[in-house]
Amino acid sequence: MSLGTLYLIPVPLAENAAAKTFTPYLVNTINHINEYIVENSKTARKFLKEAGLTIPQSDLIIHDYGKHNRDADNNIFFTGLLAGKDVGLMSEAGCPGIADPGSDIVALAHQKGIKVVPLVGPSSILLAIMASGFNGQSFTFHGYLPIDKVQRATKIKELENMSEKYNQTQLFIETPFRNNPILEEILRSCKSQTKLCIACNITADDEFIQTKTILQWRKQVPDLHKKPVIYLLFKG
Repeated sequence: MSLGTLYLIPVPLAENAAAKTFTPYLVNTINHINEYIVENSKTARKFLKEAGLTIPQSDLIIHDYGKHNRDADNNIFFTGLLAGKDVGLMSEAGCPGIADPGSDIVALAHQKGIKVVPLVGPSSILLAIMASGFNGQSFTFHGYLPIDKVQRATKIKELENMSEKYNQTQLFIETPFRNNPILEEILRSCKSQTKLCIACNITADDEFIQTKTILQWRKQVPDLHKKPVIYLLFKG
């Protein structure tokens, strides 16, 4: 018996961004399959409805790999795939596997010889690089920086030095309610002519993406509290 295919299905980054997210091929795909591995079943069902799902929601098989289930045996998610059924993988926002625990599911699929097909969709990391004006040929995403203030300041200076040494864009994120403190630390730790791009609420109605020098940002500091932000440093 042939194996099924694991489709990696992107979801919107923001409210009211469905039209910017779902391609015709994606819509065709979700109406071809009825089994999903997701981070959150409630939001996954919402995204599928927004995308144009015609299959009754009651007919869907939803496997939850959210944070409370990640210590469980992931092999249970593969029964359908191993029996020849196609299955979709969805994260909470953006592309599965990119800064997302879905990468563990993808890795296991490869181990089992299952075909993996990524669908086109929004990645906040790539969209931020595109809009920054920084080096898009060499970049590194660091995820979250240390919470400890001293360690965080040291890390920011290290990233600034790496950017200058390697002519490389440095990207990182923070929990939304810590955005203002980390921005203050960036402006305090970095050199005046280092460039910082703030990419906030990407694809949302109030999207905010601007690149300025640290000196320019110090003169007009935005309020980023409780907003999804990607920070990009570049000192080429």
